[in-house]
Amino acid sequence: MRRGVKVGIISTVFAGMVGTAGYGAYNLYQGLNSGGGGGGFRTQAAPVETGPPTEAEVRSTAKDFLADWAKGDTTAAGGLTNDAVTARDALAAYRTEAHVTKVKLTPGTPVDRKVPFKVVATLSYNGKTSTWKYSSSLTVFRGETTHKPLVDWKPSVIHPKLTEGQSLATGEAPSPQVVVVDRSGKTLDAAKLPSLSSVLPQLRERYGSKLSGGKPGIETWANGPEGPGQTLHTITAGTPAKLPTTLDARLQATAEQAVKGRPQSSVAVVKASTGEILAFANNPATDNNNAFNAQVAPGSTFKVLTATALLEKGVSPGAAAPCPATANYNNGKMFHNVESSSDPSATFQRDFAISCNTGFIKLAGNLSESSVPTVAQRYYGFGQTWNVGVPAWDGRVPGGSGDEMTEEMIGQGQIQMSPLNMAAVAATADTGTFRQPRLVSADLIGEPLAKAGSSLPSGVRGNLKSMMRLTASSGTAAGAMSGVYGDVGAKTGSAEVGGQEKPNGWFLAYRNDVAAAGMVLEGGHGGDSAGPIVAALLKASS
Repeated sequence: MRRGVKVGIISTVFAGMVGTAGYGAYNLYQGLNSGGGGGGFRTQAAPVETGPPTEAEVRSTAKDFLADWAKGDTTAAGGLTNDAVTARDALAAYRTEAHVTKVKLTPGTPVDRKVPFKVVATLSYNGKTSTWKYSSSLTVFRGETTHKPLVDWKPSVIHPKLTEGQSLATGEAPSPQVVVVDRSGKTLDAAKLPSLSSVLPQLRERYGSKLSGGKPGIETWANGPEGPGQTLHTITAGTPAKLPTTLDARLQATAEQAVKGRPQSSVAVVKASTGEILAFANNPATDNNNAFNAQVAPGSTFKVLTATALLEKGVSPGAAAPCPATANYNNGKMFHNVESSSDPSATFQRDFAISCNTGFIKLAGNLSESSVPTVAQRYYGFGQTWNVGVPAWDGRVPGGSGDEMTEEMIGQGQIQMSPLNMAAVAATADTGTFRQPRLVSADLIGEPLAKAGSSLPSGVRGNLKSMMRLTASSGTAAGAMSGVYGDVGAKTGSAEVGGQEKPNGWFLAYRNDVAAAGMVLEGGHGGDSAGPIVAALLKASS
């Protein structure tokens, strides 16, 4: 046999043995691990992790994710989330669309799987560079299928103000920044005047595009399906356009301070001769802006309108109008006074000054079902749309028969008012002519302002002011109006609401050319709760 052939045979045999041995080794491995007989040793698979990730896993996952994000490995960072593709694309856009050239991410201490982190981003656009510092957070959870700890991906991971469908974008702003200023040109800052926090953005959104002047800056904003949203960072400020308002910054600061000590309070102040809103404030300073949008019964402050109707019907201020402890009209609902007070020798003006409900109820026979709603429309501008400049309630005086009629006579029933509505009532009583409140110029609003049918008849106005003056000097408003001098008038109110231990306190007043109204929900008597708020503003208006 040739040597080469022999070597070949031996090689073939050896290869077969090796193959057989390999197959046997595979079967042995399988036998040891399959538990399927053969008497081999058994080994168990590693247990699957379930439940929330441990603190160590949370720290490690967050650290790795932030590290990959910082060095620009968006694929690796996305792979550590529960939405790898979306996260990868968003993190890539962070650099390409937001023009972030470098980012430093520093994780903080986890709290219940939530990891806060600090961001120091360097942005560069058209040769302009800026450092942006902010804070964000991420949450780590255990994946249902992989059982691995993953970052719960949301746009807010990139920036806390981003919502679903939004991303960051940097460029020249679509329009110049808008600075809202008061009637003297002073910048209004919501950080110092918190009641403006919801109104200033509304003004910018409504009227920013109508302004002339200003130069767009370079900004980073939240970009969404509808286009640019809130500006989150400014690289170069540009030149802002100024949006003038009717507000008085000094009086606004006084209003903020006046409501500070009274929870659930609101106040509105207007220039009586023009309707310009000088100040308003709310505690708390919520987006609802109760000073403009509250829809609650104003209690006895509404007697200004009822008194107007009675005066117009010929009831004189000095007419006898006894004030019993209880009274009703046409066998309807029985009404009472605060603390069941009474004054059998009262006159109409005395009833007004001491806020006697029963005295007004006993005068109901002088009015028809339409009397008060008609007065509200003819002289006080209700029943129309009030284009104030920002969202505001128009007031509601529905009218009615029977108990609804008598309830509305004393500011209860289905009547719904805001402090701004009642400030306009005080202003109309003061000047005799309704002027719709507004926060910006009529030209800027661009929509018709509400107008009353006519001014108050001179005799009615004179008698009404005399009755309001009496209320401020020796009636229920005297305590709050002490020290308020000039041409003054006032009216208190306490609106009872079912289920409340205390009524809502109301107060309206004017001094010279300034009128104001305030309310304190569940504040009790209006003279004690809302009265000091209004009086503080009238004193500061000189």
